[in-house]
Amino acid sequence: MCSQAMMRCGDSAFRWGDRTYIMGIINLSPDSFSGDGLESIDEARRRAYRMVQEGADIIDVGGESTRPDSNPVSADDEIRRVIPFIGSISKDIGVPVSIDTYKYEVAARALDAGAVIINDISGSSVESGIAGLAAEKQVTIVLTSNQRGKMASDILASVKLQLKDLTDRCVACGVRPENIIIDPGVGFGKTVEQNLEIIRRLDEIKVLGYPLLLGTSRKSFIAATVGSTQEERFMGTAASLAIGIMRGADLVRVHDVRQMKLVCRMSDAILERDIGK
Repeated sequence: MCSQAMMRCGDSAFRWGDRTYIMGIINLSPDSFSGDGLESIDEARRRAYRMVQEGADIIDVGGESTRPDSNPVSADDEIRRVIPFIGSISKDIGVPVSIDTYKYEVAARALDAGAVIINDISGSSVESGIAGLAAEKQVTIVLTSNQRGKMASDILASVKLQLKDLTDRCVACGVRPENIIIDPGVGFGKTVEQNLEIIRRLDEIKVLGYPLLLGTSRKSFIAATVGSTQEERFMGTAASLAIGIMRGADLVRVHDVRQMKLVCRMSDAILERDIGK
């Protein structure tokens, strides 16, 4: 269990509990589930810099869609999509860059290009060797509970057990506890009802003792609950984040940084935290 209240990622310090931090999403996959996939490096750069201006504390870069019916992408294709972009922004964007991948080769190349966080959604980072890479490079790793292919009947118990197992094995591989963030994996092999339950009971996952990332932005459980139009997904995302922050989320992963920054500030004000600028 991590007892540290602060994490360093590159030149940035994250003081967990002071306020809610924001991870902005850059998708370099043409078949992104949310329709925001970018193929132009220049366009992606403009979006990333705008996100930082709007309040993003981390830029999370992915080159493969994570929607359930998406086609797998080879490591070579993923590298071709993300590495030039990461190399073009990592030195001067002013916030840490994260690589959203479960492939060792992609993660290694991304770290060489300037990324300082590995966001692995596979739920099996130890088997993929990514934990050893994070330990070797002394970088932050996000560990996700992923139920795809193994649907759980008791979702909270399953999520907590998997995250406890992942964090323990990563620490055994040499990852520093203060370099671990956990993600309950909203949308990854879970029913609509289970996703809602996770957000409602997020504080029960928080007891594992690690900073907690919540990623609900534009996901299908929101569409199934309130509607699938852009406005409906947007408002559903805002509601899910506000409640998630009240239940203990430290970091939120979002597409709409400017608007969700306001959600974070309002939630933090209610919790008597630092609301920043």
